[in-house]
Amino acid sequence: MYIHAVSHYLPTAVVGNEHFTRLNGLSSDWIIERTGIEERRKAAPGENTNTMTIDAIRRLQPKADLATVDLIVGATYTPYDTIVSLAHEAQHMLGIADIPVVSISTACSSLLNAIEVVEGYFALNKASRALVIVSEHNTAYNNDEDTISGHLWGDGAAALLITKERQSDDDFEIMGLLTGGAAHTPKATTGVTMRPNEGGVAMPFGRDVFINACQYMPKASLQILERCGLTLADVDYVLPHQANLRISRNVMNTLGLPEEKLISNIQRLGNTGCAGCAIALSEQWDTFQKGHRIVITVFGGGYSFGAMLIQK
Repeated sequence: MYIHAVSHYLPTAVVGNEHFTRLNGLSSDWIIERTGIEERRKAAPGENTNTMTIDAIRRLQPKADLATVDLIVGATYTPYDTIVSLAHEAQHMLGIADIPVVSISTACSSLLNAIEVVEGYFALNKASRALVIVSEHNTAYNNDEDTISGHLWGDGAAALLITKERQSDDDFEIMGLLTGGAAHTPKATTGVTMRPNEGGVAMPFGRDVFINACQYMPKASLQILERCGLTLADVDYVLPHQANLRISRNVMNTLGLPEEKLISNIQRLGNTGCAGCAIALSEQWDTFQKGHRIVITVFGGGYSFGAMLIQK
């Protein structure tokens, strides 16, 4: 499989840390020290998970032929509509009839699970050109006055064209992909939740989320390298789930890799959920050189995790 092209969309409204200082007394320095976040994006009135998806796709159209897409897989844990999904909206926009349209959620790990769904369709010869879309409207479910996690979240979306065969020399080859669940751990189903009828997103056991993220992302990274017959010395960059800069740095420290190999956008965007890694890949796409290898590793509530190795 290959990533032929990727694009992203970010709302224009920027919410700085001073918003939370005014609201609940959390200083910018306090937020930066604990999360690395300086600002985040917020969807405007009238924007939502589906509209941001469409905007990301529009930015992908000049880069890739989407008329021949034969599979659409969408991922989000912050849906605008629980019946008409972001994948349905994408198909409606593109006007492509009679193709599989799938929507999934494994929280912040959903990007890799979505690509794994594509892998299955490709293996069964049921598709060869897949549009993967990831979009999060976190601020629709967030309580800014929550001093535990209210300052973490940002909004954004990304779109990727995944193909069974290489389309150009600029494609990223997906060399390996794995996902897993860690719901067997004691606080997995209570560490972070999003219950719309109970106030939205909450993180009552943030410390447990932190510990498990720091454990599972390095573990998954090493596993995918082993499966591909490579070592950490073969890795040019690591792109972890954009949850917390301290978590990302902990992952790099555990792997014994310098911070120069870390790809991060959480400082500017906050936690954009399952869209974060795809947004970062889109932002950095033109900086990668032929032969560069990137480990993308994720962790999400529930808990779920995964890793993917790609090479240009």
